[in-house]
Amino acid sequence: MSPKTLIIGAGGVGNVVAFKCAMNAETFGEITLASRTKEKCDAIAKNVKEKTGVTIKTARVDADHKDEVIDLIRKTEADIVINVALPYQDLTIMDACVATGADYLDTANYEHPDTAKFEYKEQWARDKAFREAGIMGLLGSGFDPGVTNVFVAYAQKHYFDTIKTIDILDCNAGDHGYPFATNFNPEINIREVNSKGRYWEKGEWKETEPMEIKMVWDYPEVGPKDSYLLYHEEEESLVKNIPGLERIRFWMTFGESYLTHLRVLDNVGLTRIDPIEVDGCRVIPLHVLKALLPDPATLGPRTKGKTNIGVVVHGIKEGKERTIYIYQVKDHEECYAEVMSQGVSYTTGVPAMIGAKLMLEKVWYEVGVHNMEEFDPNPFMEELNRQGLPWQVKELESPDALKVG
Repeated sequence: MSPKTLIIGAGGVGNVVAFKCAMNAETFGEITLASRTKEKCDAIAKNVKEKTGVTIKTARVDADHKDEVIDLIRKTEADIVINVALPYQDLTIMDACVATGADYLDTANYEHPDTAKFEYKEQWARDKAFREAGIMGLLGSGFDPGVTNVFVAYAQKHYFDTIKTIDILDCNAGDHGYPFATNFNPEINIREVNSKGRYWEKGEWKETEPMEIKMVWDYPEVGPKDSYLLYHEEEESLVKNIPGLERIRFWMTFGESYLTHLRVLDNVGLTRIDPIEVDGCRVIPLHVLKALLPDPATLGPRTKGKTNIGVVVHGIKEGKERTIYIYQVKDHEECYAEVMSQGVSYTTGVPAMIGAKLMLEKVWYEVGVHNMEEFDPNPFMEELNRQGLPWQVKELESPDALKVG
């Protein structure tokens, strides 16, 4: 029997997932794309049909409401739900999968709408329910989290006996021409950047002020870029799943123009997530800012440049120290030519498709709730090369390649 796939979310990442599932239709079978705004789904479906010849169905669903998601899963008879909606909706969709017996995959961990906090706790707590339902949940199958987790697992399998330190390096050197815009959902992006930094060292979490720690990294095919320490959710799962880890940090590049705009927006209160009253109406300032900024899904035709995301892993192999850099470089214009999206959406959407593909093919399959690094990395790494995200491995000479100052 041909499988049935339900994709929830019709932003930039949802567009990429729809395209790439259609390009692998022998695995995904009957595909339905759903979101709160059905017109967005219809537009994507039209483009997919024109470029690939594959027809996908569309539907409307409000993923804030579990009953709506349950009804849609039952109507589509979905074997798997690929959640590329908002992180606020992860738990609702997970609970709908438990109720219907559909497998589940997402690209980012749950966030509470009223608290800018990122953690897997509430999703991991659903492991028992997933096991009792006989279904699998795969968390964080984007690039970071996602591919970065698999890079670490690959390094552990092939290059190390013990991993001591991990540094995750995320560079987007794309230029969209706007004075200020975000490459994924503005609300999620700004909340993430404005949160306090955190990193794991010597058995405990250490906290920093936003953008307090900076270093310069020379990204292959991009060049030297200012990189700032942030907290990112894959740190939490890798601390849990990589034995002997002494330190893990996450770095992301930002240009001075972006940071200047963000400081001004912070200073005038437009990045606040608590409601205020304006002319008798209660509004959330960040929601107003989101409405004013360009939709990330529209950035594809105008974005030029490259992304470079990877991991620097240091550890011990046969008694000797070594440092490995695994990374992937993607050109924004190439992404748009293939799937009509810019590179940030592409590098998130392709791994989501790959994770779901491995689940449907039972290459990666175990009931319960899991993170990416828990599975054999080889099949995923092979799919990255086949599906448009070829990667490279470089051995670094210095045992402490990242100098922070």
